[in-house]
Amino acid sequence: MNNVEAVSNSLTSKSLKVCVIGIGRIGLPTALSFAKSGLETIGVDINESLVQNINSGKFPLKDEPGYDKIFDDVIKNKKFSATTNIEKAVPNSDLVLLSLPTPMDENNVPDYSALRTVGMKLSEVLSPNSLVIVESTIEPGFIEDEMVSLISKSDRLKINDNFFIGVCPENANPGEILHDFTNLPRLVGGINQNITQIIKSIYNFVFNVELVEMPNCKTANAVKLTTNVFRDINIAYISELALMFEKLGIDTNIVLEAAKKKYNFQVHYPGSGVGGPCLPINSYQLLNTARRTNSNLSIIESGRKINEKMPEHVINLTLDGFQECNQNIKEATILILGISYKPNVKDIQLTPAEIIIKKLQELGVTVCIYDPYFKDVDVFGIKSEKNLDDIIPNVDAAIIVTGHDEFKKLELSKFSQMKNKILIDTRGIIEPNSAKNENLIFRGLGRG
Repeated sequence: MNNVEAVSNSLTSKSLKVCVIGIGRIGLPTALSFAKSGLETIGVDINESLVQNINSGKFPLKDEPGYDKIFDDVIKNKKFSATTNIEKAVPNSDLVLLSLPTPMDENNVPDYSALRTVGMKLSEVLSPNSLVIVESTIEPGFIEDEMVSLISKSDRLKINDNFFIGVCPENANPGEILHDFTNLPRLVGGINQNITQIIKSIYNFVFNVELVEMPNCKTANAVKLTTNVFRDINIAYISELALMFEKLGIDTNIVLEAAKKKYNFQVHYPGSGVGGPCLPINSYQLLNTARRTNSNLSIIESGRKINEKMPEHVINLTLDGFQECNQNIKEATILILGISYKPNVKDIQLTPAEIIIKKLQELGVTVCIYDPYFKDVDVFGIKSEKNLDDIIPNVDAAIIVTGHDEFKKLELSKFSQMKNKILIDTRGIIEPNSAKNENLIFRGLGRG
């Protein structure tokens, strides 16, 4: 896999065999994209039920439009299958892609154990002359400083001799992965320039999007983290402004709509916190790199502190609403509207909703949950509601935590059925004057 012409020929003949290790939210669409291009692809995952469902023809990502049809086609054409057996899948593959999680531990230190474990396994089972491409988001230098050593550990494989490695960091937005995979530019970086060109030829064949060449792996990973942490910092900036605007009686939504008119302003919105598998983790990845290199990234530290204190502000808004109607929040029943970390996806990774729920329970509140993507299931120790109309008359207050489209279409009069008619909006969905006209006790985050 170090000859550009040979790789090009194997793509044209569709004889290149692909293995994707980690077939979750990003890995499965990646594997399906390779299979759709005509390349025989196998997915590897430790989740046995996921593998069984895939091989039974059950598509697991219902909130990823477009991939359901691709899934059906590649399963029918026998271009894609899944297994839990890495020892069987990897040796028969020319190209191995790693799409593994890189979460944080309880101390907010990045956890690369999945990558390290797979790296050790690859040292035993990777076929000579194979190419490994890491799509997982990692710190700059992880490939050069750790991954190469792990795969070379058995002395059976030597980098740039009989195995090769590179990166193409994923950059897709959950809920919009097909659009992003077919439209957004991708970064490519190899262990050497020749491998970079080979990765380009492979991704051109599968995705046909702009590919941005990086001088090496660590630069590609640095770009990925820079773009995501930029968002985390700017959300923190706007959230902190929103806290001040509340005190000044200024509506943050109006400020942002006007600010968008300026050509160089990139709008970000305040909210109940920043969750998901990317932004919080990516910030801590750069902070971890700063510690390793004795550097100072105080602006990222400050941004994280602001974003992490927003759930507490939601609690304060709620307490203020109860105080207005002279009610004690203890023993109240409060409905959480939306638990996904972002709108219109079924994903609760690092969602601020979990923190808000725990804080409410500590105050003696009975918490109910309604989320259109989590109906009638146990989540955070609570059985979620199946029907919104049935639960609203039985609660004292509601907090909009996630800006799902369904919530934007709700009639405000529905909330008038609540016992104490307290409505907290953390996502700028409800117009304050409209809430007032419905005689609701309304608190909007950053709405003045």
